[in-house]
Amino acid sequence: MQKIAVFDVVERISALIRSEERKKCTEYGLQSVHLQILDYLARCNKYSDTPAALTNYLGMTRGTVSQTLLLLEKKGFIKKTTDTSDRRVVHLSLLAEGNALLEKAKPCDLFQHATDLLKQNELTQYNDALVTVLTALQKSNKSHTFGLCKSCRYYTLISEGYLCGLTRETLSEQDSEKICQEHTVS
Repeated sequence: MQKIAVFDVVERISALIRSEERKKCTEYGLQSVHLQILDYLARCNKYSDTPAALTNYLGMTRGTVSQTLLLLEKKGFIKKTTDTSDRRVVHLSLLAEGNALLEKAKPCDLFQHATDLLKQNELTQYNDALVTVLTALQKSNKSHTFGLCKSCRYYTLISEGYLCGLTRETLSEQDSEKICQEHTVS
């Protein structure tokens, strides 16, 4: 049996994800980028809830992201809030309506069925392999890792809770469970 190139496998997985995403988006009158933004905002922490971080994560132009954010804000799915300590910074957050739409539109059936087909030990094996491939792709692309805050080398457990060793700011448990653009692997 001929081995399949890693690129081909990743490309096919990506195509399946996007296909499922497009089906859901069509059902709810969305474009894929709308769902991607809502999903990102549901998963990012306080260091990553800005238009700049979102632009980095999606790999899109600032103009495209800016126009899409205006539309999502106008539809009542997201809210923009000016940072209290730096008025130049804008934070983005999901509103209840955006969160409800995201939950309805997420293409999770495909993944649940695939997970059910894999035995638990196989799932762990594949997960580790996919994380390794993702890390290699991010390094090759010189892009942010956007990893889970609590897996970052700067994440520190202190007696009062959690601390970001990079910013020296305390973290909520919720922020430590989300993705961060400042994430750095050891």
